[in-house]
Amino acid sequence: MSTTELTKDNFDEVVADDGFVLIDFWADWCGPCRQFEPVYEAAAERHSDLTFAKVDTETEQELAAAFEVQSIPTLAIVRDRIVVFSQPGALPESALEDLIGQARNLDMEEVRQSAAVPEEPSGQDAQDQPG
Repeated sequence: MSTTELTKDNFDEVVADDGFVLIDFWADWCGPCRQFEPVYEAAAERHSDLTFAKVDTETEQELAAAFEVQSIPTLAIVRDRIVVFSQPGALPESALEDLIGQARNLDMEEVRQSAAVPEEPSGQDAQDQPG
């Protein structure tokens, strides 16, 4: 399976239809992006049950901003409409395979529960807060 060009117009459809989407944020002028491309494409061939998408950060600036992409390439993984991984940098093949394996093994019920629980202020009780 080849990669899907992800845009703000088809984002909801692609992410809603597929429970597991890897997203490569890239640009034509980016050397590390071009080096990562064959690694990413080969992984897409090996994992045909997953959706591998690419976002051109030059034309899809809104989408890149929504994912808070600061440098490229950045790889994000979305499972069940939840971003479970996002990190800049070109990954070697072995690291990408390991990451895919870890993302496959996530307990998404646990992820949903932890995403729903607001974080407690660290080190202070609510009554100790200035205010």
